[in-house]
Amino acid sequence: MKIMLVIGGLLVSALAQAAVTETEAAKLGAELTPVGAEKAGNREGSIPQWKGGQLDAPAGWSPGKPRPDPYANEKPLFSIDAGNVDQYKNRLSAGQVELVKSTKSYRMDIYPSHRSCGYPDYYYQRTRINAASAELSQDGIHLAKALGAATPFPIPKNGNEAMWNHKLKWQGEGFVWPMVTVVPPKGSPGIGEPLISDEYMTSPMWSPKNMGVADAKGIEFYYLSPFRSPPSIAGDTTLLHYNLAKPNDMWIYFASQRRVRRAPTYQYDAPILNYENLMVMDQYLLFNGQLDRYDFRLSGKKEMYVPYNWYKVNSTRNRIEDVAGHDFLNRDMARYELHRVWVVEATVKPGMRHVFPKRVLYIDEDSWHIILADLYDAQGKVQRVMEAGVYMAWEVPACIDEAYASYDLAAGRYVMDRFPAEQQEPDFLAARQGRLKESLFDPDGLRRFSNR
Repeated sequence: MKIMLVIGGLLVSALAQAAVTETEAAKLGAELTPVGAEKAGNREGSIPQWKGGQLDAPAGWSPGKPRPDPYANEKPLFSIDAGNVDQYKNRLSAGQVELVKSTKSYRMDIYPSHRSCGYPDYYYQRTRINAASAELSQDGIHLAKALGAATPFPIPKNGNEAMWNHKLKWQGEGFVWPMVTVVPPKGSPGIGEPLISDEYMTSPMWSPKNMGVADAKGIEFYYLSPFRSPPSIAGDTTLLHYNLAKPNDMWIYFASQRRVRRAPTYQYDAPILNYENLMVMDQYLLFNGQLDRYDFRLSGKKEMYVPYNWYKVNSTRNRIEDVAGHDFLNRDMARYELHRVWVVEATVKPGMRHVFPKRVLYIDEDSWHIILADLYDAQGKVQRVMEAGVYMAWEVPACIDEAYASYDLAAGRYVMDRFPAEQQEPDFLAARQGRLKESLFDPDGLRRFSNR
């Protein structure tokens, strides 16, 4: 009761200095979902009404067990391939169209749409407060005011606000998951030697106890990732402090040298180590890091066929080679549905540089995850296409994006990243239940952690 009174008091105070009008904020939970999506389905019924998401786990499932696919018995409505892609191009991105046309045997299987994403009631209450009070800095780039464990701008007015919704997308208080990365070699039919690592992430901005940006002490989120395989890089560990208002801080422990090195310039378009120059740093999570190099324009919403409900792709029951083929993510694994997405067009600011001068980012309206991205080269052609399908982690509850694929159309190669085939189940309750603490992310302890 005391928590509800505090939240209620904050809401009254927030509406007095509203970032949106009280009339607009009142739409949350009415014609809009509590995180700002349109609650209604579309006219033709192919996008259903949001009815709260799929918060309940299937009977008999509990955390730690392989996650079942609630839609495993569904059949595709139709498939999109090179022979019919032009028929559906109005509901595809330019990158998707080019990927289908240029990649032999590539297809997209379209399934019935399910608006499965949902969150706890306290998340919705805190989001309502943010709707009325969250603010960007005077330059419009950094987050100046917002509660954590909430969507900061559920009714965004510009591209930067929409991007902060993605940057602070909530997946619980912190998690640990073992993951696989595959970078199939060029000129060889196999998938190469998989990279096996663990990923530890948490953030003061993800805590339901967070009372604002000041509580985060400048941190957007913490990231730690040690490699377990192959032997040549086993023990190498990356530590990142993603900052709210300054470039990220990064340290790398090289096991062969037994030393920690600071990497102050390893961000933006710096190539990711071990990915054979097929991904740059700010492609991780489809976009991460500071917003200062791009102008982000919010160009509205669009109904699109996007990766969604990727339970099958993210199953630990899979064999690695069942998920990652030589040329693309296994087409029998990937599921696409019709959903509404926010479209954000990012162009490099005058005087700034980036290997991708333009990006078009597609943000799921129900979860604020970027689930599709087209990255353009200096000649104005789509060079890379990225996709990541969300699914529900019922124990949190929250929508998660784990596995993603990045296709380089110019190189004719791709990276399959962050999928958990043959690994232990992700621990999405690690921070909530005390198994993951912020002290783990101390740079002074990096060598000790890597040698334990």
